[in-house]
Amino acid sequence: TAERRQIMEWTAEAVAGRLPLAVTVAAPSVHGQAAFVRAARDAGADWVILQPPPVAGMGEGELLRFFGAVAATTDLPVAIQNAPQFLGTGLSNAALKTLHRQHPNVCLLKGEAPAHVIERLVADTEGVYRVFNGRGGMELPECLRAGCAGVIPAPECFDVQVAVYEAMRRETPEAEAEAERRYREILPLIVFMMSSIETFVCYGKRVVARRLGIEHVFDRAPCLRPSEFGLLTVERLAVSLPPL
Repeated sequence: TAERRQIMEWTAEAVAGRLPLAVTVAAPSVHGQAAFVRAARDAGADWVILQPPPVAGMGEGELLRFFGAVAATTDLPVAIQNAPQFLGTGLSNAALKTLHRQHPNVCLLKGEAPAHVIERLVADTEGVYRVFNGRGGMELPECLRAGCAGVIPAPECFDVQVAVYEAMRRETPEAEAEAERRYREILPLIVFMMSSIETFVCYGKRVVARRLGIEHVFDRAPCLRPSEFGLLTVERLAVSLPPL
């Protein structure tokens, strides 16, 4: 938690209000999440993203009460990271609609789902959420067509994803074709990275380190260790990405 707060404070200092700052909140208790939300607000966060607590077998009703209790402690806009396939628990579309009705400041969503699932979510929740998909940028053009406000990308190829987003927002046939072309450049890398969360963490930070000119990468156990083949694969897939 102390490390998370330090990184949040460094990031807020670097951003210096030039762009909106969203902070992900991960703690196993309402008290812990509420405390981190207060720290985020003090650091200058514009909104927070609540992750479900890492509790096996938590029912939807319990999760609704958990998120609601945290949201009730702040006047910041609140997002939910709804990623049952990755985090093991999540809310249905109906429950998300209920959560917003009970706590109107819960008005954003970090979805982690295929584009056709996101399209249904946007329709079922009647537009009350601004939805940002994740999944490493998987299906980025289709997610924007499905109604996403944007995407929350990981850093290894965020610059290309920003270019795709900006081209799609111009809403011309030429710009859309450019977006599809740029997206195809990074799609093999995204597919490799998103084979699992462990792969994403292990190899993703090595791509970021290479692009930033950082020589050494440190892994904190327990974690997936890179293989020689994996390193060769990710290097081949990311070779066209320039230094940041």
